[in-house]
Amino acid sequence: MTTHIGHADHAPWWVRAFGPVARRLLTARVPLGPNRLLTVRGRSSGMPRTTPLAVIEDAGRRWVWAPWGEVNWVRNLRAAGEATIRVGGRQDEVRAVELDPAQRVAFFRDVLGPLARRIPFGASFIRIVDGVDLDDPVEAARGRPVFELTRDRSVSEKPGRPDGP
Repeated sequence: MTTHIGHADHAPWWVRAFGPVARRLLTARVPLGPNRLLTVRGRSSGMPRTTPLAVIEDAGRRWVWAPWGEVNWVRNLRAAGEATIRVGGRQDEVRAVELDPAQRVAFFRDVLGPLARRIPFGASFIRIVDGVDLDDPVEAARGRPVFELTRDRSVSEKPGRPDGP
């Protein structure tokens, strides 16, 4: 999917402030729920860029979504089309396919909404922290990129702790 949703946005200050802390904790293998480290090549520099993100997993499928729109990791992932996900001692090479508008609505309606409602205070957390009302999947999908991540079959799971950011 190559359709751009909008201009570059920014996550709230508190998310940007907590990002380096979360990255260090995840690098040290401290479990933080669904959060993982996503490393993707920078679209301009080509250098690896690592961001802590919640990876949504359901029925053997994985997605990442951007509550704050066209942030840099979104633009980098869109350009690269592939990334590395790290959690604990596991590292997975993945391909990323951006969902189109109808697929995004289905993601919020059929995946994220039901998943969040199964977790105590999950939907409330997403409404308060991310500013997203999962009861309105059409509005939730508006301006929020979503990527489905699939294992890159050309590279198998890599054990150990990789070097890098």
